[in-house]
Amino acid sequence: MIETVHIYHTNDLHSHFDRWPKITKYITEMRQLHQQNNEEMLLMDIGDHIDRFHPISEASYGKTNVKLLNQLQYDYATIGNNEGITMSYEHLDSLYEEAEFKVLLANLFDQNGRLPNWARPYDIYVLPSGFKIGMIGLTVHYIGLYKLLGWNIKDALVVLRETLDELKDQTDMILLLSHLGINEDEQIASRFPEVDVLLGGHTHHLLENGKRINNTLLCCAQKYGNYIGHVTLKIDTEQKKLIESTANVIPTKSLPDSKKTNEILSHYLLESTQLLKDDVIAVIDEPLLSNWFAETSFSKLLAEVLREWCDGDLSMVNAGLLLDSLPVGKVTREDLHRICPHPINPCKVWVKGDELKEIILQANTDEMENLRIKGLGFRGKVMGKMVYDGVQLETKKLSDGVDHITNIKINGEEIDPEKTYSIATIDMFTFGLLFPVIRDAKEKKYYMPEFLRDLLAEKIKSIGKKV
Repeated sequence: MIETVHIYHTNDLHSHFDRWPKITKYITEMRQLHQQNNEEMLLMDIGDHIDRFHPISEASYGKTNVKLLNQLQYDYATIGNNEGITMSYEHLDSLYEEAEFKVLLANLFDQNGRLPNWARPYDIYVLPSGFKIGMIGLTVHYIGLYKLLGWNIKDALVVLRETLDELKDQTDMILLLSHLGINEDEQIASRFPEVDVLLGGHTHHLLENGKRINNTLLCCAQKYGNYIGHVTLKIDTEQKKLIESTANVIPTKSLPDSKKTNEILSHYLLESTQLLKDDVIAVIDEPLLSNWFAETSFSKLLAEVLREWCDGDLSMVNAGLLLDSLPVGKVTREDLHRICPHPINPCKVWVKGDELKEIILQANTDEMENLRIKGLGFRGKVMGKMVYDGVQLETKKLSDGVDHITNIKINGEEIDPEKTYSIATIDMFTFGLLFPVIRDAKEKKYYMPEFLRDLLAEKIKSIGKKV
């Protein structure tokens, strides 16, 4: 006898709720269809459902995202880096208190080496025929960042080997929920033939019909709810054997919306926005002005508090992080979230003076100021002008009509090529290709769990009037 199982999966929604009503309507209809056909159906999320750029996620620290997963009757989920390292220890530890689904996570532990009480490393799902599917969850192991937050994250591939050994006599097939990214997923497929199906995420890749490497079917549904992933399993119930696995994705753009879900989201947005507005930080007598392409009172304030927070010799931060100005009057948590929505943390890096000069010269180009970027935590439009605290620049307009830096001073002294300086800056510069010198610096220190808007809140409290 052949038993059919349908597995639907989402990944990397990042709180882009515009497609969520389409997803809910489609999944609800598919659940009804499979029930009519006496077919098993499972629904899974592969992490980064939460992104605190959105007011709904910010106001509830992700708990409303969990409500949405409950409402659609998810069966399993694992966490992504947005759940894991954009939350304080306390907020992550309480995030899934009301979850009606199972959180699978085999490689995250507290400092005493215990699994958090809201997660389990694996689950064994037993089909009506008795066929047993071993489900394992893994997330990307940013060891240093998790340690700063009070967690102990272990190498996912080492943990996978241990977990597979534990499950080898208990299951008939293995399904892995992997928020590790395509490179690690392909390594797993090559090194761990026991994994039959791998549902991926993190790197936002799209595998429209899956990708088979050896025995493993790799799957991923891109990002932002643009697609729903679907895996069909055919199982020989007599031999207790998986005989076929196929994958496809469903584009959500043209799917109809769930009216009910639209209403729920509208309610959550109003509720969340009001909650943030009710949290008044201070009252300011002078406006804090923002301009992406100029040094202003607001961007100077950000550079100043960044330097103070990290205790750096100097600070550097791009003006494009501040999306709007703050007028005179009350400053609320909603204002700062709207103006600075990025899940970006402060950090400090140490570089030699000659390297610092290279960074400053690179930052002073039109190309860098006008650079439009996505990712690395940045949720704005354009990089904007680099603003400093503790740096004095002398410029001269040359024959090309461009202002060129002719002299650099650090706290009033000529920059010393051999001296090591500590730069207070933002963690996005330590990733990717923006500033290779900062990315490759040997010594870095991250400050977590505070975001830039948390630093601004503290600074505004100190300069404004209490409410």
